[in-house]
Amino acid sequence: MTETLSDLIAAEDVLLFVNAAVTATGQREFRSSADEQRLSLDFLHAYVRVNHRPVYAAALALDINDHNAAIIVEQLLRTADEAGGPDAKRAEGRLIAARLALLPPQRVYGVFRALRAAKVNNRRTRAIVRDWLASRAVRGGPDGLGLDAVKYRAGLKAAARHVHRRLPDPEVGDFLFAPRRRVRYEHPLLDAHRRAHHEQGALYALPFTVAEGFAARHGIPRAVFLERIAPRMTRLERLRTQRTGPAADLTAMPLTRLASYVLSLSTEERVARRGELTGALRAAARRVAGPLAGTWGRVAAVLDDSHSASGSGVKRRRPLAVALACHHLLGALAAPGAYTAHWTSGATDALLVRPWGPTPLGMRILDALEDAPERLVVVSDGWDNAPPGLAGEVLRVWRTRIDPLRRTSVVHVNPVYDADGFDVRRLAPSVPTAGIRDAEDLVALVEIAGFAEGRTGMAELRAHLDRRVALFLGDAR
Repeated sequence: MTETLSDLIAAEDVLLFVNAAVTATGQREFRSSADEQRLSLDFLHAYVRVNHRPVYAAALALDINDHNAAIIVEQLLRTADEAGGPDAKRAEGRLIAARLALLPPQRVYGVFRALRAAKVNNRRTRAIVRDWLASRAVRGGPDGLGLDAVKYRAGLKAAARHVHRRLPDPEVGDFLFAPRRRVRYEHPLLDAHRRAHHEQGALYALPFTVAEGFAARHGIPRAVFLERIAPRMTRLERLRTQRTGPAADLTAMPLTRLASYVLSLSTEERVARRGELTGALRAAARRVAGPLAGTWGRVAAVLDDSHSASGSGVKRRRPLAVALACHHLLGALAAPGAYTAHWTSGATDALLVRPWGPTPLGMRILDALEDAPERLVVVSDGWDNAPPGLAGEVLRVWRTRIDPLRRTSVVHVNPVYDADGFDVRRLAPSVPTAGIRDAEDLVALVEIAGFAEGRTGMAELRAHLDRRVALFLGDAR
Protein backbone atom coordinates (compact mmCIF):
# COMPACT_ATOMS: atom_id res chain seq x y z
CA MET A 1 0.00 0.00 0.00
CA THR A 2 1.36 3.42 -0.97
CA GLU A 3 1.81 5.81 1.92
CA THR A 4 0.81 9.43 1.48
CA LEU A 5 2.86 12.34 2.76
CA SER A 6 0.36 12.85 5.59
CA ASP A 7 0.82 9.20 6.62
CA LEU A 8 4.59 9.61 6.84
CA ILE A 9 4.22 12.85 8.81
CA ALA A 10 1.80 11.17 11.21
CA ALA A 11 4.27 8.33 11.72
CA GLU A 12 7.03 10.85 12.48
CA ASP A 13 4.74 12.61 15.00
CA VAL A 14 4.07 9.33 16.80
CA LEU A 15 7.73 8.29 16.90
CA LEU A 16 8.70 11.73 18.17
CA PHE A 17 6.16 11.39 20.98
CA VAL A 18 7.32 7.86 21.89
CA ASN A 19 10.92 9.08 22.15
CA ALA A 20 9.81 11.88 24.46
CA ALA A 21 7.61 9.59 26.55
CA VAL A 22 10.52 7.21 27.09
CA THR A 23 13.13 9.81 28.07
CA ALA A 24 11.49 12.99 29.39
CA THR A 25 10.53 13.31 33.06
CA GLY A 26 9.91 17.06 33.32
CA GLN A 27 13.09 17.46 35.37
CA ARG A 28 16.14 19.63 34.72
CA GLU A 29 18.62 18.24 32.21
CA PHE A 30 22.18 19.30 31.45
CA ARG A 31 21.11 21.80 28.77
CA SER A 32 17.53 22.72 29.72
CA SER A 33 15.66 23.77 32.86
CA ALA A 34 12.77 21.93 34.48
CA ASP A 35 10.33 24.59 33.26
CA GLU A 36 11.54 24.20 29.67
CA GLN A 37 11.24 20.43 29.93
CA ARG A 38 7.69 20.59 31.31
CA LEU A 39 6.51 23.21 28.80
CA SER A 40 7.88 21.20 25.88
CA LEU A 41 6.40 17.94 27.18
CA ASP A 42 2.97 19.49 27.87
CA PHE A 43 2.78 20.80 24.31
CA LEU A 44 3.75 17.41 22.87
CA HIS A 45 1.13 15.56 24.95
CA ALA A 46 -1.59 17.99 23.89
CA TYR A 47 -0.59 17.83 20.21
CA VAL A 48 -0.57 14.02 19.99
CA ARG A 49 -3.73 13.62 22.09
CA VAL A 50 -5.70 15.96 19.83
CA ASN A 51 -4.32 14.73 16.49
CA HIS A 52 -3.64 11.03 17.15
CA ARG A 53 -5.76 10.08 20.15
CA PRO A 54 -5.91 6.28 19.50
CA VAL A 55 -2.13 6.16 19.22
CA TYR A 56 -1.82 8.42 22.28
CA ALA A 57 -3.78 5.86 24.30
CA ALA A 58 -1.87 2.94 22.74
CA ALA A 59 1.38 4.45 24.05
CA LEU A 60 0.33 3.12 27.46
CA ALA A 61 1.24 -0.35 26.16
CA LEU A 62 4.80 0.71 25.28
CA ASP A 63 7.88 0.94 27.48
CA ILE A 64 7.34 4.60 28.32
CA ASN A 65 8.33 5.92 31.73
CA ASP A 66 5.93 6.24 34.66
CA HIS A 67 5.90 10.04 34.52
CA ASN A 68 4.46 10.11 31.00
CA ALA A 69 2.16 7.13 31.59
CA ALA A 70 0.57 9.05 34.47
CA ILE A 71 0.14 12.15 32.28
CA ILE A 72 -1.52 10.10 29.52
CA VAL A 73 -3.96 8.51 31.97
CA GLU A 74 -4.86 11.89 33.43
CA GLN A 75 -5.28 13.52 30.02
CA LEU A 76 -7.47 10.72 28.68
CA LEU A 77 -9.77 10.92 31.70
CA ARG A 78 -9.87 14.73 31.59
CA THR A 79 -10.98 14.68 27.95
CA ALA A 80 -13.36 11.72 27.93
CA ASP A 81 -15.76 13.56 25.59
CA GLU A 82 -13.08 13.50 22.85
CA ALA A 83 -12.73 9.71 22.89
CA GLY A 84 -15.29 8.99 20.17
CA GLY A 85 -17.73 6.11 20.29
CA PRO A 86 -18.31 3.43 22.95
CA ASP A 87 -15.72 1.07 21.44
CA ALA A 88 -13.00 3.71 21.61
CA LYS A 89 -13.90 4.55 25.20
CA ARG A 90 -13.88 0.87 26.12
CA ALA A 91 -10.45 0.40 24.55
CA GLU A 92 -9.09 3.42 26.40
CA GLY A 93 -10.56 2.19 29.67
CA ARG A 94 -8.85 -1.20 29.33
CA LEU A 95 -5.49 0.43 28.58
CA ILE A 96 -5.85 2.84 31.50
CA ALA A 97 -6.77 0.07 33.95
CA ALA A 98 -3.91 -2.15 32.75
CA ARG A 99 -1.35 0.64 33.05
CA LEU A 100 -2.57 1.76 36.48
CA ALA A 101 -2.04 -1.81 37.67
CA LEU A 102 1.66 -1.47 36.76
CA LEU A 103 2.28 2.03 38.13
CA PRO A 104 3.64 2.48 41.66
CA PRO A 105 0.80 3.37 44.09
CA GLN A 106 2.19 6.82 44.78
CA ARG A 107 2.01 7.65 41.06
CA VAL A 108 -1.61 6.45 40.89
CA TYR A 109 -2.63 8.51 43.90
CA GLY A 110 -0.92 11.50 42.27
CA VAL A 111 -3.12 11.02 39.18
CA PHE A 112 -6.23 10.78 41.35
CA ARG A 113 -5.27 13.98 43.21
CA ALA A 114 -4.78 15.82 39.91
CA LEU A 115 -8.18 14.65 38.67
CA ARG A 116 -9.83 15.79 41.88
CA ALA A 117 -8.15 19.19 41.68
CA ALA A 118 -9.40 19.53 38.10
CA LYS A 119 -12.92 18.47 39.23
CA VAL A 120 -12.93 15.53 36.84
CA ASN A 121 -15.52 13.16 38.25
CA ASN A 122 -17.29 11.58 35.30
CA ARG A 123 -18.68 8.06 35.42
CA ARG A 124 -15.65 6.48 33.74
CA THR A 125 -13.26 8.16 36.16
CA ARG A 126 -15.25 6.99 39.17
CA ALA A 127 -15.37 3.45 37.81
CA ILE A 128 -11.61 3.36 37.18
CA VAL A 129 -10.79 4.71 40.65
CA ARG A 130 -13.25 2.32 42.28
CA ASP A 131 -11.90 -0.71 40.40
CA TRP A 132 -8.29 0.19 41.18
CA LEU A 133 -9.03 0.55 44.89
CA ALA A 134 -10.89 -2.77 44.80
CA SER A 135 -7.86 -4.44 43.19
CA ARG A 136 -5.67 -3.09 46.01
CA ALA A 137 -8.12 -4.50 48.56
CA VAL A 138 -8.07 -7.92 46.89
CA ARG A 139 -4.29 -8.08 47.24
CA GLY A 140 -4.55 -8.01 51.02
CA GLY A 141 -1.52 -8.75 53.18
CA PRO A 142 1.44 -6.36 53.14
CA ASP A 143 0.72 -4.94 49.67
CA GLY A 144 -2.93 -3.97 49.83
CA LEU A 145 -5.08 -1.12 51.07
CA GLY A 146 -3.71 -1.53 54.58
CA LEU A 147 -0.25 -0.59 53.35
CA ASP A 148 -1.69 2.32 51.35
CA ALA A 149 -3.59 3.58 54.40
CA VAL A 150 -0.34 3.71 56.37
CA LYS A 151 2.08 4.82 53.67
CA TYR A 152 -0.10 6.92 51.32
CA ARG A 153 -2.76 8.04 53.79
CA ALA A 154 -3.57 11.42 52.26
CA GLY A 155 -3.76 10.02 48.73
CA LEU A 156 -6.09 7.18 49.69
CA LYS A 157 -8.39 9.49 51.66
CA ALA A 158 -8.61 11.93 48.75
CA ALA A 159 -9.37 9.13 46.26
CA ALA A 160 -12.15 7.67 48.42
CA ARG A 161 -13.73 11.09 48.94
CA HIS A 162 -13.48 11.94 45.26
CA VAL A 163 -15.54 8.96 44.10
CA HIS A 164 -17.89 9.09 47.12
CA ARG A 165 -17.45 5.39 47.83
CA ARG A 166 -16.96 3.38 50.99
CA LEU A 167 -13.63 1.59 50.99
CA PRO A 168 -13.83 -2.19 50.42
CA ASP A 169 -12.10 -2.84 53.76
CA PRO A 170 -14.12 -1.43 56.74
CA GLU A 171 -11.02 -1.40 58.98
CA VAL A 172 -9.16 0.80 56.50
CA GLY A 173 -12.19 3.09 56.32
CA ASP A 174 -12.23 3.50 60.09
CA PHE A 175 -8.45 4.01 60.21
CA LEU A 176 -8.72 6.90 57.76
CA PHE A 177 -12.00 8.56 58.65
CA ALA A 178 -12.87 7.46 62.23
CA PRO A 179 -9.59 6.54 63.96
CA ARG A 180 -11.13 6.63 67.46
CA ARG A 181 -13.85 4.14 66.59
CA ARG A 182 -11.65 1.06 67.15
CA VAL A 183 -9.50 0.25 70.16
CA ARG A 184 -7.36 -2.08 68.05
CA TYR A 185 -7.17 -3.36 64.47
CA GLU A 186 -7.03 -6.87 63.11
CA HIS A 187 -4.83 -5.72 60.23
CA PRO A 188 -1.21 -5.91 61.53
CA LEU A 189 0.01 -2.75 59.79
CA LEU A 190 -2.90 -0.64 60.98
CA ASP A 191 -2.48 -1.86 64.54
CA ALA A 192 1.31 -1.37 64.42
CA HIS A 193 0.74 2.22 63.34
CA ARG A 194 -1.68 2.73 66.25
CA ARG A 195 0.79 1.26 68.76
CA ALA A 196 3.85 3.06 67.31
CA HIS A 197 2.61 6.35 68.77
CA HIS A 198 3.47 5.12 72.26
CA GLU A 199 5.44 1.87 71.78
CA GLN A 200 8.91 1.97 70.19
CA GLY A 201 8.97 -1.70 69.26
CA ALA A 202 5.85 -1.40 67.10
CA LEU A 203 7.47 0.97 64.60
CA TYR A 204 9.73 -1.82 63.31
CA ALA A 205 6.67 -3.54 61.83
CA LEU A 206 5.94 -0.48 59.67
CA PRO A 207 7.26 0.45 56.20
CA PHE A 208 10.66 2.17 56.37
CA THR A 209 9.48 5.65 55.35
CA VAL A 210 6.68 5.62 57.93
CA ALA A 211 8.87 4.13 60.67
CA GLU A 212 11.47 6.84 60.05
CA GLY A 213 9.12 9.54 61.34
CA PHE A 214 8.24 7.56 64.46
CA ALA A 215 11.93 6.84 65.13
CA ALA A 216 12.71 10.56 65.06
CA ARG A 217 9.75 11.25 67.36
CA HIS A 218 10.97 8.66 69.88
CA GLY A 219 14.59 9.88 69.65
CA ILE A 220 16.01 6.53 68.50
CA PRO A 221 19.64 6.80 67.28
CA ARG A 222 19.90 6.55 63.49
CA ALA A 223 22.33 3.62 63.47
CA VAL A 224 20.17 1.60 65.87
CA PHE A 225 17.05 2.32 63.84
CA LEU A 226 18.63 1.32 60.52
CA GLU A 227 19.95 -1.93 61.92
CA ARG A 228 16.60 -3.00 63.36
CA ILE A 229 14.46 -1.81 60.42
CA ALA A 230 16.67 -3.58 57.83
CA PRO A 231 14.27 -6.52 57.25
CA ARG A 232 11.50 -4.06 56.28
CA MET A 233 13.61 -2.10 53.77
CA THR A 234 13.28 -2.41 50.02
CA ARG A 235 16.34 -2.78 47.77
CA LEU A 236 16.15 0.90 46.84
CA GLU A 237 15.88 1.96 50.48
CA ARG A 238 18.93 -0.17 51.30
CA LEU A 239 20.78 1.53 48.47
CA ARG A 240 19.85 5.02 49.66
CA THR A 241 21.06 4.30 53.19
CA GLN A 242 24.22 2.46 52.08
CA ARG A 243 26.59 4.86 53.81
CA THR A 244 25.06 4.52 57.25
CA GLY A 245 22.92 1.40 57.09
CA PRO A 246 23.15 -2.26 56.10
CA ALA A 247 24.98 -3.17 52.90
CA ALA A 248 22.97 -3.12 49.71
CA ASP A 249 22.33 -6.44 47.97
CA LEU A 250 23.77 -6.07 44.47
CA THR A 251 22.85 -9.51 43.21
CA ALA A 252 19.20 -8.74 42.45
CA MET A 253 19.49 -5.04 41.58
CA PRO A 254 18.22 -3.92 38.14
CA LEU A 255 21.00 -3.22 35.64
CA THR A 256 20.61 0.54 35.15
CA ARG A 257 20.05 1.18 38.86
CA LEU A 258 23.15 -0.87 39.60
CA ALA A 259 25.15 1.23 37.13
CA SER A 260 23.94 4.40 38.88
CA TYR A 261 25.06 2.97 42.21
CA VAL A 262 28.51 2.10 40.84
CA LEU A 263 28.97 5.63 39.49
CA SER A 264 28.02 7.09 42.88
CA LEU A 265 31.09 5.45 44.44
CA SER A 266 34.49 7.10 44.56
CA THR A 267 37.27 5.86 42.28
CA GLU A 268 39.02 4.32 45.28
CA GLU A 269 35.90 2.37 46.27
CA ARG A 270 35.38 1.12 42.73
CA VAL A 271 38.98 -0.10 42.53
CA ALA A 272 38.76 -1.79 45.94
CA ARG A 273 35.50 -3.55 45.01
CA ARG A 274 36.32 -4.20 41.35
CA GLY A 275 35.56 -7.92 41.38
CA GLU A 276 32.26 -7.52 43.23
CA LEU A 277 30.99 -4.59 41.14
CA THR A 278 32.06 -5.96 37.75
CA GLY A 279 30.61 -9.36 38.57
CA ALA A 280 27.30 -7.82 39.63
CA LEU A 281 27.08 -5.69 36.45
CA ARG A 282 27.81 -8.66 34.20
CA ALA A 283 25.31 -10.87 36.03
CA ALA A 284 22.60 -8.19 35.73
CA ALA A 285 23.36 -7.80 32.01
CA ARG A 286 23.07 -11.56 31.45
CA ARG A 287 19.69 -11.56 33.20
CA VAL A 288 18.44 -8.82 30.88
CA ALA A 289 19.86 -10.46 27.75
CA GLY A 290 18.19 -13.78 28.60
CA PRO A 291 17.89 -16.10 25.59
CA LEU A 292 19.31 -13.39 23.28
CA ALA A 293 22.73 -13.59 24.94
CA GLY A 294 25.44 -14.13 22.35
CA THR A 295 23.08 -13.80 19.35
CA TRP A 296 23.94 -10.33 18.06
CA GLY A 297 27.19 -11.28 16.33
CA ARG A 298 29.97 -8.68 16.11
CA VAL A 299 28.89 -5.58 18.03
CA ALA A 300 30.63 -2.23 18.44
CA ALA A 301 29.45 0.51 20.79
CA VAL A 302 30.22 4.22 20.96
CA LEU A 303 29.51 5.37 24.51
CA ASP A 304 29.30 9.01 25.60
CA ASP A 305 31.19 9.81 28.81
CA SER A 306 31.70 13.50 28.01
CA HIS A 307 30.96 16.30 30.50
CA SER A 308 27.29 16.47 29.51
CA ALA A 309 26.87 12.85 30.69
CA SER A 310 27.00 14.25 34.24
CA GLY A 311 23.29 15.07 33.85
CA SER A 312 21.83 17.56 36.32
CA GLY A 313 21.35 18.01 40.05
CA VAL A 314 18.14 15.98 40.00
CA LYS A 315 19.34 13.39 37.44
CA ARG A 316 22.94 13.06 38.56
CA ARG A 317 25.07 11.04 36.14
CA ARG A 318 21.94 9.47 34.64
CA PRO A 319 23.13 9.59 30.98
CA LEU A 320 26.44 8.02 31.98
CA ALA A 321 24.68 5.33 34.01
CA VAL A 322 22.59 4.38 30.96
CA ALA A 323 25.77 4.22 28.84
CA LEU A 324 27.55 2.02 31.40
CA ALA A 325 24.54 -0.31 31.66
CA CYS A 326 24.24 -0.52 27.85
CA HIS A 327 27.97 -1.32 27.65
CA HIS A 328 27.54 -4.42 29.79
CA LEU A 329 24.28 -5.43 28.10
CA LEU A 330 25.78 -5.16 24.61
CA GLY A 331 28.72 -7.24 25.80
CA ALA A 332 26.24 -9.94 26.84
CA LEU A 333 24.26 -9.74 23.58
CA ALA A 334 27.32 -9.93 21.32
CA ALA A 335 28.92 -13.20 20.30
CA PRO A 336 31.68 -14.30 22.72
CA GLY A 337 34.75 -12.14 22.20
CA ALA A 338 33.03 -10.10 19.47
CA TYR A 339 32.25 -6.87 21.36
CA THR A 340 34.29 -3.66 21.34
CA ALA A 341 33.54 -0.47 23.30
CA HIS A 342 34.65 3.03 22.33
CA TRP A 343 34.16 5.67 25.04
CA THR A 344 34.27 9.27 23.82
CA SER A 345 36.98 10.10 26.38
CA GLY A 346 39.15 7.24 25.14
CA ALA A 347 38.72 5.38 28.44
CA THR A 348 39.47 1.67 28.40
CA ASP A 349 38.35 0.80 31.94
CA ALA A 350 34.54 0.94 32.00
CA LEU A 351 34.34 0.59 35.78
CA LEU A 352 36.22 3.88 36.28
CA VAL A 353 34.48 6.07 33.71
CA ARG A 354 33.50 9.57 34.76
CA PRO A 355 31.83 12.44 32.89
CA TRP A 356 34.46 14.82 31.55
CA GLY A 357 35.77 16.44 28.39
CA PRO A 358 34.26 17.17 24.93
CA THR A 359 32.20 14.81 22.74
CA PRO A 360 34.26 13.58 19.75
CA LEU A 361 31.53 11.23 18.53
CA GLY A 362 32.70 11.38 14.91
CA MET A 363 36.19 10.15 15.75
CA ARG A 364 34.90 7.32 17.92
CA ILE A 365 32.37 6.24 15.26
CA LEU A 366 35.25 6.06 12.75
CA ASP A 367 37.15 3.85 15.20
CA ALA A 368 34.11 1.63 15.72
CA LEU A 369 33.39 1.21 11.99
CA GLU A 370 36.98 0.35 11.17
CA ASP A 371 36.36 -3.36 11.84
CA ALA A 372 32.99 -3.38 9.98
CA PRO A 373 30.86 -4.77 12.83
CA GLU A 374 27.47 -6.30 12.19
CA ARG A 375 25.89 -3.84 14.63
CA LEU A 376 26.93 -0.39 15.78
CA VAL A 377 25.08 1.10 18.74
CA VAL A 378 25.71 4.73 19.74
CA VAL A 379 24.66 5.75 23.26
CA SER A 380 24.83 9.54 23.48
CA ASP A 381 22.82 12.73 24.01
CA GLY A 382 23.66 13.59 20.39
CA TRP A 383 25.68 16.75 21.05
CA ASP A 384 28.65 16.08 18.75
CA ASN A 385 31.07 18.97 19.28
CA ALA A 386 34.67 17.89 18.64
CA PRO A 387 34.44 18.91 15.83
CA PRO A 388 30.73 19.76 15.50
CA GLY A 389 28.81 17.71 12.93
CA LEU A 390 31.53 15.16 12.20
CA ALA A 391 29.47 12.21 13.47
CA GLY A 392 26.58 13.00 11.12
CA GLU A 393 28.91 13.38 8.14
CA VAL A 394 30.75 10.13 8.92
CA LEU A 395 27.46 8.25 9.16
CA ARG A 396 26.15 9.84 5.95
CA VAL A 397 29.23 8.86 3.94
CA TRP A 398 29.30 5.39 5.48
CA ARG A 399 25.67 4.73 4.59
CA THR A 400 25.69 6.26 1.08
CA ARG A 401 29.19 5.46 -0.18
CA ILE A 402 30.81 2.69 1.86
CA ASP A 403 27.93 0.52 3.06
CA PRO A 404 24.84 1.22 0.91
CA LEU A 405 23.77 -2.43 1.28
CA ARG A 406 23.54 -1.93 5.07
CA ARG A 407 25.77 -4.81 6.06
CA THR A 408 26.30 -2.89 9.30
CA SER A 409 23.13 -1.84 11.14
CA VAL A 410 23.53 1.44 13.00
CA VAL A 411 21.23 2.57 15.83
CA HIS A 412 21.51 5.63 18.05
CA VAL A 413 19.85 5.52 21.48
CA ASN A 414 19.60 8.80 23.36
CA PRO A 415 18.88 9.07 27.11
CA VAL A 416 18.21 12.84 27.10
CA TYR A 417 15.09 14.68 25.90
CA ASP A 418 15.80 17.86 23.94
CA ALA A 419 13.14 20.35 25.05
CA ASP A 420 13.83 22.76 22.19
CA GLY A 421 13.44 20.10 19.50
CA PHE A 422 10.50 18.24 21.12
CA ASP A 423 12.48 15.03 20.62
CA VAL A 424 15.78 13.36 21.40
CA ARG A 425 18.64 14.89 19.43
CA ARG A 426 19.60 12.92 16.30
CA LEU A 427 23.01 12.36 14.70
CA ALA A 428 22.02 11.87 11.04
CA PRO A 429 18.81 11.43 9.02
CA SER A 430 20.07 8.05 7.77
CA VAL A 431 20.48 6.64 11.28
CA PRO A 432 17.43 5.63 13.36
CA THR A 433 17.32 7.23 16.80
CA ALA A 434 15.28 6.10 19.80
CA GLY A 435 14.94 7.61 23.25
CA ILE A 436 16.06 5.35 26.07
CA ARG A 437 15.32 5.54 29.79
CA ASP A 438 16.80 2.25 31.04
CA ALA A 439 19.27 -0.08 29.37
CA GLU A 440 16.80 -2.90 30.05
CA ASP A 441 14.66 -1.51 27.19
CA LEU A 442 17.49 -1.52 24.65
CA VAL A 443 16.41 -4.59 22.68
CA ALA A 444 12.80 -3.39 22.30
CA LEU A 445 13.96 0.11 21.37
CA VAL A 446 16.23 -1.21 18.62
CA GLU A 447 13.09 -2.73 17.09
CA ILE A 448 11.01 0.46 17.23
CA ALA A 449 13.98 2.54 16.06
CA GLY A 450 13.65 0.78 12.71
CA PHE A 451 10.43 2.72 12.16
CA ALA A 452 12.32 5.99 12.52
CA GLU A 453 14.32 5.76 9.29
CA GLY A 454 11.59 7.46 7.29
CA ARG A 455 10.76 4.49 5.06
CA THR A 456 7.87 3.12 7.15
CA GLY A 457 4.54 4.85 7.28
CA MET A 458 1.60 4.96 9.61
CA ALA A 459 0.04 1.65 8.55
CA GLU A 460 3.06 -0.43 9.57
CA LEU A 461 3.53 1.59 12.73
CA ARG A 462 -0.13 1.15 13.71
CA ALA A 463 0.16 -2.60 13.10
CA HIS A 464 3.17 -2.68 15.42
CA LEU A 465 1.30 -0.71 18.07
CA ASP A 466 -1.74 -2.98 17.74
CA ARG A 467 0.46 -6.01 18.39
CA ARG A 468 1.98 -4.36 21.44
CA VAL A 469 -1.46 -3.41 22.77
CA ALA A 470 -2.74 -6.97 22.27
CA LEU A 471 0.25 -8.38 24.14
CA PHE A 472 -0.14 -5.77 26.88
CA LEU A 473 -3.80 -6.58 27.42
CA GLY A 474 -3.28 -10.32 27.09
CA ASP A 475 -5.35 -10.63 23.90
CA ALA A 476 -2.60 -12.02 21.67
CA ARG A 477 -2.61 -15.75 20.97
